[in-house]
Amino acid sequence: MDLQTLLFMFFGGLGIFLFGIKFMGDGLQKVAGERLRDLLDKFTTNPIMGIIAGLFVTILLQTSSGTTVLTIGLVNAGFMTLKQAIGVIMGANIGTTVTAFIIGIKISQYALPIIAVGAAFIFFFKSKKINNYGQVIFGFGALFYGLELMGDGMKPLRGLQAFTDLTISMSESPLLGVFIGTLFTMVVQSSSASIGMLQQLYEQGAIGLDAALPVLFGDNIGTTITAVLASIGASVAAKRAALTHVIFNLIGTVIVLVLFVPFLNLVSFLAVELGLNESMQIAFAHGIFNVSNTLIQMPFIALLAIIVTKLVPGEEFSIEYKAKHLDPRFIGSSPAIALGQAKQEVLRMADFSEKGLIEVSHYLENGQKKHAEMSVQFEEAINNLDRKITDYLIQISSRSLSEQDSRLHSMLLDTVRDIERIGDHIENIVELKDYQKANKVVLTDGAIDDLKEMCELTLSTLQAAIRALEHVDVEMARSVIEKEEMIDQMERKLRKKHILRINEGKCSGAAGIVFVDIVSNLERIGDHSVNIAEAVIEEY
Repeated sequence: MDLQTLLFMFFGGLGIFLFGIKFMGDGLQKVAGERLRDLLDKFTTNPIMGIIAGLFVTILLQTSSGTTVLTIGLVNAGFMTLKQAIGVIMGANIGTTVTAFIIGIKISQYALPIIAVGAAFIFFFKSKKINNYGQVIFGFGALFYGLELMGDGMKPLRGLQAFTDLTISMSESPLLGVFIGTLFTMVVQSSSASIGMLQQLYEQGAIGLDAALPVLFGDNIGTTITAVLASIGASVAAKRAALTHVIFNLIGTVIVLVLFVPFLNLVSFLAVELGLNESMQIAFAHGIFNVSNTLIQMPFIALLAIIVTKLVPGEEFSIEYKAKHLDPRFIGSSPAIALGQAKQEVLRMADFSEKGLIEVSHYLENGQKKHAEMSVQFEEAINNLDRKITDYLIQISSRSLSEQDSRLHSMLLDTVRDIERIGDHIENIVELKDYQKANKVVLTDGAIDDLKEMCELTLSTLQAAIRALEHVDVEMARSVIEKEEMIDQMERKLRKKHILRINEGKCSGAAGIVFVDIVSNLERIGDHSVNIAEAVIEEY
């Protein structure tokens, strides 16, 4: 077999393996439902629960990097604290060992039939659920088929003197093996692929256990690069979470290198006692390493948080998105008090919409990404409170309410829906500005000034609606209706000015579309502000 064929088999096999892992992970995620964020949200109340949550999410995603990136996203959005994130990252490191154990099962000869079954599930059934299971099965088969191709492509390596010399050097200097493992995993951005390749090399006798284990430790360090890349441009808290991942894996590697000989003897002992094949020996080594590392460092989560806070200075900003006032005990004992609690939470939600609109106004004016990120954070917080408040109000509705409380209940449900829609329009404006920046669409100074004027009017309208809701101020609510009429007039005026700019050749068609859509979204925010104000008037 010539060199070209071997290279094609290796890189093609690597590509199929990576695809199989990703495809299977996506399928598992669909089968499990789109509630991974909720899983991390609900089960990260303490470090141990965070570790368990990280473990299960990683098994579902089939990638520790995916879990870590998801966690960093949650931290960046203010949905998770740094200490919670550290627990999840530790759990992700344990969860990722499952892939190595799957590879150790040794069912490569059945890879093609498994792919065929998966393809049949995907293409010959209309049920979305069966399609999702088919995706998992297809990815599972592709994983093993890619692994087999990789192995065949690497067989000649054991006959190369240069490779033999390299493995001898790695046996004598574990640090070299760690470096090679780190480098390869950073390149392919998948520790599962690196470990799968390592299992194949060890199985074929191309590398000894004493040379393979340092590479395995390096794989764990290399996988942190994905988290580091995900944290670029993110919040201070997200950068700290990514650095925690790096430090955690570095400390684990240092500890195991110090105890390398006992660790090597332990793996060799287990291989004999349990009759493990070569791939399973690597899987056990990986599992023991990550579980031990987590158990050793788990008591020091608070210390890790302090260290990364010192290493990444800056003020950590996060929105306290979780509901503060929705105490379920009041629903049964006093529905009237529960309604009062719900109203306080609705006001927090309204405050997020006001702050989100302020941030998006700044983003329209100066295009600074930090304002877009803040707007998105507020919108995500609004969505979360929307679900929580609606569920709480539905529970209250099962109780006996007075006529007045019943009206308040209906008003709060309507108001929550309007605030949630305001959040959606804020997100739409962010996306329109993103489009403008990405496509280098130029808005004239006149158009920018017009948008600034309309933002200010829309913001003052929304603020008046919120104050009317908070203080039950009917006069303030009526002023909102007057302001909204001004917004409608301004929208018509700005549309006419925009047409004039196009006719005069001052404005491109793309700029016109962006401008009109932003104006339209601001006008809709005004409409929802009026809905809130009218609900106050009708209530009182």
